[in-house]
Amino acid sequence: MAKWIIKQEEEERANLLKFRDRQLSRRLLQEVKSRGQELKEKLGRRPLFMEVCGTHTAAFSQTGLRKVLEDIVDLRSGPGCPVCVTDQGDIDRMIALSSLDNVVLGTFGDMVRVPGSRTSLEQEKARGARVEIFYSPSDAVQWAKRNPGKQMVFLGIGFETTAPAVALSIQEAEDQGIKNYSVFSVHKLVIPALRALLKDKDLRVDGFILPGHVSAVIGRKAFDFLALEFGIPGVIAGFEPMDLLGALENLILQMDRKDCRIDNNYSRVVREEGNKTAQAVIREFFDTEEGSWRGLGKIPASSLVLHKDLQKYDALKRFPVEISRPFNPEGCQCGEVLTGKIVPTECGMFGKECKPSRPVGPCMVSSEGACAAYYEYDSRE
Repeated sequence: MAKWIIKQEEEERANLLKFRDRQLSRRLLQEVKSRGQELKEKLGRRPLFMEVCGTHTAAFSQTGLRKVLEDIVDLRSGPGCPVCVTDQGDIDRMIALSSLDNVVLGTFGDMVRVPGSRTSLEQEKARGARVEIFYSPSDAVQWAKRNPGKQMVFLGIGFETTAPAVALSIQEAEDQGIKNYSVFSVHKLVIPALRALLKDKDLRVDGFILPGHVSAVIGRKAFDFLALEFGIPGVIAGFEPMDLLGALENLILQMDRKDCRIDNNYSRVVREEGNKTAQAVIREFFDTEEGSWRGLGKIPASSLVLHKDLQKYDALKRFPVEISRPFNPEGCQCGEVLTGKIVPTECGMFGKECKPSRPVGPCMVSSEGACAAYYEYDSRE
């Protein structure tokens, strides 16, 4: 068994190196430039492609591909950063929960510095609130087990990718009889967000670079509606240079040939039907309801909430909190960035009042935030 595992790991490393090969990447880059220029001349403008996933946004910036190709393709970020799309009211509720006596708030790291309407979890922690950062929901469950006198509230943030792990943490607490663990679920679903996005008449998208992580759970077929209903092509992609360039080449060719389909360029991870086990876990633990999204507003059936028979693990049922009327920071254009209407550098606060050291909005905080990626990589000479 050990030899088989080592062999698998070696094959995975070798496979990954192929997608980072510099010579192959250079050749493919020239191909994308050539075909992209031809398409640009046919259209009389740059084709506009949206990277739905925040990790893709960071990867395009980190590899330098966005800068190299900016005269040929117009790359826009979409609502693919889970921290960024979290509604301001939900952030204020998280902060309110952290101020309750005997409550310890567990979260992934990105959420700590996100500004609420009046303060942030980071500021409240400095004032004495207990905020713990965990790498997995299971770690939060075990923290609750070791500290039975404290109430652990874990923030369930993310798309279909992270929801199963949060669900299984509830099962873990149930199996071990841990009664001081609960979840505030602000999980979101990608498909309803894309549908809402495409109804916006102010947005013109020629094609989508679709999220690899989410697609691993929901599968390629889940995105067929983009081509069938809206006539927009899409490509599921990984995150290495060859993945990104391959997705661009695919979209350029589809547009040039007036073809329209959803291709899976990340077949080493993504399957047609996705991960049915993960899908079953989500259905077992969660219901869908209307959710509020930054930049997109209220979207029907886009938010995951715990089933009624699991409400004893619902933090807001266990600890009802009241908040003042939430408001977004004046001048912050995270909403416009998340819907592809502007690029981060077009926000008047970018790099001035708003920097990673003193963020005004969540897009400058999260590692998947477009503003943070543009500031770190694209704003440099």
